[in-house]
Amino acid sequence: MTLDPQIAPLIEASNAAAEHLPSIWDQTVQERREAYQALADFAGAGPSLHRVEDTEIAGVPCRIYANENPNGILMFVHGGGYVIGDLDTHDQPCRQLALESNATVVAVHYRLAPEHPFPAGIEDAWAVMQALDASRDSYGPNSKLAVTGDSAGGNFSAVLALMARDAGLDLAAQLLVYPAVDVNDDSPSMTENGVGYLLSTETMRWFNHNYKPEPLDWRASPLLAASHEGVAPALVITAQYDPLRDQGAAYANKLTDAGVEVTYTNYEGMTHAFFQLGPICDAGAKAVTQVAMAAKSALA
Repeated sequence: MTLDPQIAPLIEASNAAAEHLPSIWDQTVQERREAYQALADFAGAGPSLHRVEDTEIAGVPCRIYANENPNGILMFVHGGGYVIGDLDTHDQPCRQLALESNATVVAVHYRLAPEHPFPAGIEDAWAVMQALDASRDSYGPNSKLAVTGDSAGGNFSAVLALMARDAGLDLAAQLLVYPAVDVNDDSPSMTENGVGYLLSTETMRWFNHNYKPEPLDWRASPLLAASHEGVAPALVITAQYDPLRDQGAAYANKLTDAGVEVTYTNYEGMTHAFFQLGPICDAGAKAVTQVAMAAKSALA
């Protein structure tokens, strides 16, 4: 397989631009945040909805994407290596998820590293999930709750599913898009896809340098949790040319072995971040639809 022709020009342009940039270690965190926003802007705006509102839940900045007659609550946790990303970088896919799932999407902007290292962001996301659980009926009678996120947000979503199980919080589904689930990963995809496909292993080292996770803590590496039995049913999506591909597949297998209902899809020809590129990439749009339909089914 080769790169999908719809995403190949973006990868080529990104690689060409990178040749003229200083090392990531010589760039500031703010510069990387602005570059990530520029990538998100490249995909364009999302669809209009009944209501989009910025608010706070449990003291954490959130954005609510509301439908008139919502089908449950879909909590969204954005990616960005725990260091970059915010409500704006993922506004387009959140709008699309809300439109297609008919759920109320609640996007969470947790505290970022290096200002707030591990596990501050997880604590924020868990506080929001608990608040949503306590106020389900305000989003519609008998509303169910599911969680989704990409990359670092996939890590948080997997961790939140484990925390929900342990707390007895009823979670309908965990929908994980190329999740980061193993800080110590040395699988083949980390080498095969470590350079030239948007997310590099060097960038991942920079993320971890700023995030400062404890590698053996299951909240940093949910693959290492003592047990995965009894967690919410899962969708796991990976991309062929993503360093995180193999750990995502390993997590899907770990959940399956624990008796959890799992749907696993590897998108061939795709790289990391393709989920955010639906307006210019058919596979990205397909992945958003897959998450939306999984949420719609779980929340029904």
